[in-house]
Order: sequence, then C-alpha cells, then structure tokens
Amino acid sequence: MYRKYLFFDLDGTLTDPMQGITRSVRYALRHFGIEVADLRELTPFIGPPLADSFKERYGMTDTEAETAVAKYRKYYAPKGIFENEVYPGIPSLLADTAAAGCVNVMATSKPTPFARQIAAHFGLEPYFRLISGSTLDGRRTTKTDVIRHALGELQIAPAKR
Repeated sequence: MYRKYLFFDLDGTLTDPMQGITRSVRYALRHFGIEVADLRELTPFIGPPLADSFKERYGMTDTEAETAVAKYRKYYAPKGIFENEVYPGIPSLLADTAAAGCVNVMATSKPTPFARQIAAHFGLEPYFRLISGSTLDGRRTTKTDVIRHALGELQIAPAKR
C-alpha cells in the first residue's frame, strides 16, 4: 500500500542518541548534587519532554526542571548533540522513500533547531520535506503538538482520530 506522508521520530528511530542525551542529563543532575554512574539509568529521558522527565524521575519543581533543562542544553548544544549515531540503513531508507515520491516528515519532541542541526550533520536533511520539533520556549512540547504543527505546515487536514 502506498503512503504519501511518512512521519519519523528522530531519537531512537533514525538515530541512537543514548550517549549524548544521557551525558547531558548527567551534567544537569550534577548541578543538583545528583550523581549517576551508569548512563543506562538515564535512558528513560530519551523521547519524552525533558522538563517532564526531570519532574517525574527526580521530583523537581517546575523551576528546578527549568534550570535542569537549561543545564542540559549547556552540555547538549555544543557537544551532546553530536554524541549520536544514525542507525544502519536509515539513509538509504530515506533516500528510497523520497525517490519514490513519499513526503518524509520528521516529527520529534526534540527542539526544532537541534533536530535540523542533527539532520544536517548526518546528511539526512535533504530527504525531509519538513522537520517539525518542539520549541525552545516550551509553547510546543508534546508529540501531539508537534504532529499537529507538522500537519498544519503541510496543509493536511487532521484525521478525526
């Protein structure tokens, strides 16, 4: 069956971001005196909005979570963003679907500027019609918001469900 629009998540779907995300989380937690030796303990941070994860996993207040996200980005923006690798076969999959006429869309909870930077760094950007992510100011954070934004940008009427 032919699909015109293909939506892809970034973290854990196109790339393995484990090292960059968990090291960035560890960096943020150290600000609060929390030490985590095994980075695998921090893998639940991959995917959901960061502030939510800091609040749910470490009982942080909104203000503390905001500080934690800022500390996370201090490490992530210059370094952690590139401690990442594309899964084998992804570039050829994206090239093939784009060549077949599909509209590839990246819909990620990661902030759009970071998602674009990762896509460009790994040579994936040309295969996407749109890269839609969360906003740095917190206006768009959930996957539902991101997909709704992507549908609007592509001028696709949302399904009833």
